[in-house]
Amino acid sequence: MSTAKAITGARIFDGASWHENAALVFGNGRVEAIRPVAALPEGIETIDAGGGLIVPGFIDLQVNGGGGVLLNEEPTVEGLKQICAAHAKFGTTGLLPTLITDTFEITAKTVEAGKQAKQQGVPGFLGLHLEGPHLSIARKGAHDPKLIRPMEEKDIELMLSCQGIFDAMMITVAPENVTPEQAKRLAEAGLMVSLGHTDTTYETARAYSEAGVRTVTHLFNAMSPLGHRQPGVVGAALDIGPLYAGLIADGIHVHPAAMGIALRAKNGPGKIFIVTDAMSPIGTDMKSFTLNGREILRRDGRLTLADGTLAGADIDMISSVRFVHERLGLPIEEALRMASTYPAEAAWLSGRKGALKPGFDADFVVLTEDLGMESTWIGGTMVHQE
Repeated sequence: MSTAKAITGARIFDGASWHENAALVFGNGRVEAIRPVAALPEGIETIDAGGGLIVPGFIDLQVNGGGGVLLNEEPTVEGLKQICAAHAKFGTTGLLPTLITDTFEITAKTVEAGKQAKQQGVPGFLGLHLEGPHLSIARKGAHDPKLIRPMEEKDIELMLSCQGIFDAMMITVAPENVTPEQAKRLAEAGLMVSLGHTDTTYETARAYSEAGVRTVTHLFNAMSPLGHRQPGVVGAALDIGPLYAGLIADGIHVHPAAMGIALRAKNGPGKIFIVTDAMSPIGTDMKSFTLNGREILRRDGRLTLADGTLAGADIDMISSVRFVHERLGLPIEEALRMASTYPAEAAWLSGRKGALKPGFDADFVVLTEDLGMESTWIGGTMVHQE
């Protein structure tokens, strides 16, 4: 007896094109097909979406917290569950909970919690993003400078222990504290090594790309800027074809004009994809929280230290999609790909995530025509409904 279901009553975007008067057929956690409603098998269970859009689930490769939980303060399986559940409410079906620069002990505890979360099948949990502590003091941002340090063998061994366990793992590093040989070793093990929080040069960034660095962390923020004689890391991210780059699309971290310029300038095949860089307040009415013993204030869409330094972002994925579509004028198809297809490509997950194709994971979001949330589905199971 078939366990397949079909969701109907909405336009379907498969990641490349739209399907009208069609149904998304899925079973056993995977997409089976997109078929005309008239061609559905007799007796198949159908779900009426009630109009709107069915789109690939969003993938967020940089999520520091959500639902009142900050990973640094709650590096446990329960903390990971709460973060994943908080972001599912905003269409995120796959994410990398992100640990900001901390002690080796907290990092090791987080890695162990991640392994347990993967073993338990926490919905939406893909793996971890370790953003530090091997960064540049000069471009530290909100990271605690007392905890920033060079990469050691114990750090490499800890990260390599995640091989074959996580779907993806991302490591943000700066050449100031990580050698090309260390970056290459991690990249060859299948980890996503990303340049971020660095004041390095264009030439050095290119050398690290050739060593296997895959991405650039939150483009424009906490990195050497684009200059006409010194292109910096921003110039490297836009010019070096294989590099992907995350972008915080809140209009605060990066001016909309700069965002548009970057999107038009990016050399492929690498793409610019959306990250939220979200912190614990997402999905709550919190006004402040603590990071490494320092208070972070939430005001007017900003999260800042007492001195005004930005400390993560106060935005979710569906709001980010709306921003790049409505404020930047990108076609809705491209805005959706920036939140699904492109991060899946960057994380080497494009064979099963980031689109609605036969055999892909049945991760999808049902939206209203004006991009409001209706429901979120992970592996064919509805995990949130408005």
